[in-house]
Amino acid sequence: EGGKEGSGGGNPFELQVSAGCTEQAGKALGSFLNGAYQGSDFLSFQGNSWKPSPGAGSPAQKACEVLNNYLDIKEIVQSLLRDTCPRFLAGILKAGKSELERQVKPEAWLSAGPPPGPGRLLLVCHVSGFHPKPVWVMWMRGEQEQRGTRRGDVLPHADGTWYLRVTLDVAAREAAGLSCRVRHSSLGGQDIVLHWGEKELGPSWETTVLGLLREVLGGRWEHAAQEDRGGTTQRKKGREWAPLDFKKWRKGIGVLKRKGRRPW
Repeated sequence: EGGKEGSGGGNPFELQVSAGCTEQAGKALGSFLNGAYQGSDFLSFQGNSWKPSPGAGSPAQKACEVLNNYLDIKEIVQSLLRDTCPRFLAGILKAGKSELERQVKPEAWLSAGPPPGPGRLLLVCHVSGFHPKPVWVMWMRGEQEQRGTRRGDVLPHADGTWYLRVTLDVAAREAAGLSCRVRHSSLGGQDIVLHWGEKELGPSWETTVLGLLREVLGGRWEHAAQEDRGGTTQRKKGREWAPLDFKKWRKGIGVLKRKGRRPW
C-alpha cells in the first residue's frame, strides 16, 4: 500500500495491492493478485494477463493495455503466483503442522465477580488452557443463549494455550438455572456445561485476579545460583510460589511462601 504525489504538484493518490495463494490437502487451489486505486477495485492478474476490474472504467482498461505490453513483468508475476507462493506456503504449513494440529482440552470453572449493584450478581465463567484459539463460550438458560453475556479478550498463556473470561450480569433471584456452555474443537463435540449453584464455585474475583497474575508471572519459579566456597560448589534455592489452596483463597487471599536464602 502506498501513496504518490503526481507530477506537477497534483493531488496524491493511493494504490493498494493484495496477492497470495491457497492450498488444501497438499494441493495448490489457486493464486491471486488484485490492485485497487483510491480505495476501489482497479485491476487484477488472471491467467497470464492483466484485466480491469468490473466498473473500473476506461482508466483501468488503459492501464491493463500498457502493463500487458511488458512481457518480462508478466512472466515474473506468473512465476511468483504459480511457483514461488505455493512452495513458500507449503513450507510454512509443513513447518507448523504440529502446532496447527495441536489440540488441548480446556478447563472451566465458575466464580462470582464484584457485585454490579444491590440484588445483582456477576456470574463469571473461566475457560483456560485450550488450544487452538477459537472457542465458543456462552451463558445459557436451558438451550436459550443469554443476550447479556459479555466476552472478554482471549489471553495467551506462556505455554501457548489460551484463557477466556465470560460474564453475565443478572438479578440474584434469577441466577438459578443458568449454566455456562463451552464448545471447543478439542472436545470432540462433547460440550462442557457448568451449572450455576450445582457445583462448588471456584475462587472469588479478588483471588481470581491474584491467580491470573500468578499465571502470567510464570507461577512457580526457582532461581539457582552457584557459589564457590573452599573449593566446593554449593547451590542455593531462590524464591518459589506456594501451591494454590482454594480453601484459603475463599477466606480472602492466597498465601505466598518464601523458601531458602536470597541468592543475590
